[in-house]
Amino acid sequence: MGRLLLFNKPFGVLSQFTDRGSPTVRATLSDFITIKGVYPAGRLDRDSEGLLLLTDDGRLQARIAEPRYKMPKSYLVQVEGDPQEEALERLRTGVALKDGMTLPATVESVDAPPLWPRDPPIRARKSIPDSWLKITIREGRNRQVRRMTAAVGLPTLRLVRWSVGEWTVGGIAPGQFEEIAV
Repeated sequence: MGRLLLFNKPFGVLSQFTDRGSPTVRATLSDFITIKGVYPAGRLDRDSEGLLLLTDDGRLQARIAEPRYKMPKSYLVQVEGDPQEEALERLRTGVALKDGMTLPATVESVDAPPLWPRDPPIRARKSIPDSWLKITIREGRNRQVRRMTAAVGLPTLRLVRWSVGEWTVGGIAPGQFEEIAV
C-alpha cells in the first residue's frame, strides 16, 4: 500500500525538495514535508498555489503526471479583465500557443471563491476589474493555464490548483498536507 500526500503548496514555494545553485534562499517542499521517500507527482509553478500530490508509489506518480493519462486538473484562476463569451469559448475549444494547440478545456465564470489570503496579495488596479474562472485541463504543459488566459487577453493574477483527478485541496490550509492511503 502506497502513500499519497495532498499538499496545499503556498505561493512562492518550489515544487522540489532542494534549491541547488540559487543565489537566493527560496522555500522548497523540504520546508513543509518531513516524510521521507515521497516525491511530487507533477509540478506546480513557484507563483502558483494549491494542490500538489506527493507519493512513494511510482505507478501512481506516472498515472498522475504522465500526459497520456489525461488526468483532469482544475484551477481557480483570478484574471485581469471581464471575460467575454468569445474569450471563454476560445479557451473551451483550444488555444494556439507557441508549442501547439491546447486540448479543449472546461471553462466557466465563477464568483470569487472563499480562498485563504495570498501572501503577498495580488496587485489590484482600481481602473481594471478582475474576475474568477474555473478551468479544467487534461494536459500539463509548462505554465499552460497562464499562457492560455494571456492568449485570450485575460492575464492571470492568481492561480490556485483546486483538484487533480478525484483529489482536492479543500479543507487543507496553505503549507499543510493530508495523508491518504492508496
